[in-house]
Amino acid sequence: MACHVRTQDLNWQTPGRRSGTCKLNRCITGPALTPSCEMMVHIFFAVGPMFHRFDIYRKVPKDLTQPTYTGAIISVCCCLFILFLFLSELTGFITTEVVNELYVDDPDKDSGGKIDVSLNISLPNLHCELVGLDIQDEMGRHEVGHIDNSMKVPLNNGAGCRFEGQFSINKVPGNFHVSTHSATAQPQNPDMTHVIHKLSFGDTLQVQNVHGAFNALGGADRLTSNPLASHDYILKIVPTVYEDKSGKQRYSYQYTVANKEYVAYSHTGRIIPAIWFRYDLSPITVKYTERRQPLYRFITTICAIIGGTFTVAGILDSCIFTASEAWKKIQLGKMH
Repeated sequence: MACHVRTQDLNWQTPGRRSGTCKLNRCITGPALTPSCEMMVHIFFAVGPMFHRFDIYRKVPKDLTQPTYTGAIISVCCCLFILFLFLSELTGFITTEVVNELYVDDPDKDSGGKIDVSLNISLPNLHCELVGLDIQDEMGRHEVGHIDNSMKVPLNNGAGCRFEGQFSINKVPGNFHVSTHSATAQPQNPDMTHVIHKLSFGDTLQVQNVHGAFNALGGADRLTSNPLASHDYILKIVPTVYEDKSGKQRYSYQYTVANKEYVAYSHTGRIIPAIWFRYDLSPITVKYTERRQPLYRFITTICAIIGGTFTVAGILDSCIFTASEAWKKIQLGKMH
């Protein structure tokens, strides 16, 4: 038989003279209740009047409380303090944090053991037809006059040259150098003074929160050095991974650099200067990861701020009020 619902007002009163009215939905099936509905009614009548006893937030009538100036000051300071901490936590929550870690591994295994290099250098006193790029490493690679993906731009009405090139190197120790070695006829006293505009490895990273040495030689000026001197730049390349919030990874390389300048003579006694970039790879990989504070942690922190501040403020107000009342009693001579 179907159980129909009928709403009935239930009046109740506690021993403490508190009373009220609640709505009772009674299940009826004609003249008699089903056993399940009757049990629900009995449970409600037995538990309902006592349910309010589970309230841990007891309400005190306003006429039984006493406002004080000290309590008002503490309350205002408490609210301002909570507002300050809330805004600080909100700023941290909406701001992306970049964390870094170190580990030993080759992060870019899909590169085929290659590293992309981008070089941009100006030689204001050397003709473009004399400028060349040579590459060699410990795997036996020896390439003289590399021309793929490179460009030479004349400077100073053809007296100088700006060399721009993109090429790949193997992930083994080696070097690449700018020189006149690939020229058909070696010039007399070539001038290797130069300015390095850019030297970078791997993907270009332009991230505000990451301050790394991705272009450590950018802006290096050797225009006042000995024109016949060779320059050695010794690079220690560190693999670097940057992972954004979406999980996309970019592979780049930072590097440290040390340099020296010297005059080198060939076996014929001639001076043939060059600009050497000798590199070695570090086994340590640096990984930068974008992270944002989880929502549950933000909510937990806000609850802790509000609850802790109000608790401490309540204890402080209670202590001040108790001390104030005790002092008043002393003043009135009621405390012995």
